[in-house]
Amino acid sequence: MAETTTVSERRGIPAAAFVEDVQIYLDQLGLDVNSTLAFLQERLQQYKIVEMKLLAQQRELQAKIPDIEKCLDIVATLQAKKGSGEPLLADFEVSEGIYSRARVEDSDSVCLWLGANVMLEYSCEEASSLLTKNLENAKASLDVLVGDLQFLRDQVTITQVTVARVYNWDVHHRRQKAAVVPSGTGEDA
Repeated sequence: MAETTTVSERRGIPAAAFVEDVQIYLDQLGLDVNSTLAFLQERLQQYKIVEMKLLAQQRELQAKIPDIEKCLDIVATLQAKKGSGEPLLADFEVSEGIYSRARVEDSDSVCLWLGANVMLEYSCEEASSLLTKNLENAKASLDVLVGDLQFLRDQVTITQVTVARVYNWDVHHRRQKAAVVPSGTGEDA
């Protein structure tokens, strides 16, 4: 019977080992119960920090995906209106809460924000292709993040179970030692 079940890490997140036998686990670590509990609590804190970072990345991607989809819709609308001779009337945000109305005549290109205050002009076809690729990448990244978060939650659960098992083992071990001490020897405890 193995004393622990080995699990690999995922994208730099250390895996928690499920402890089958606490005594063997303590012997392997070479630590006493209090040091082991402190180590496990520190590991839980590390997991919480990683979880906060992953949740922030998830929120960013969840906000980014609708923006990319909206840009794709706008490019598709521009392509559909192209050649019809009918101008496109659009409201756009100039600043937070401030909008302006634009009249867009036939256009063969659009400008996209690349980030860091950089905007680049693309043909509608190139913009559509780039936005589609960005959307696919964002959705794939979101899927990976969701998997990482699930893995992390599993590691937190395993670590919490290990903390409880070590604590309970210690309580049981102390009770056994106390029961072994003979009574009536004349010594005060």
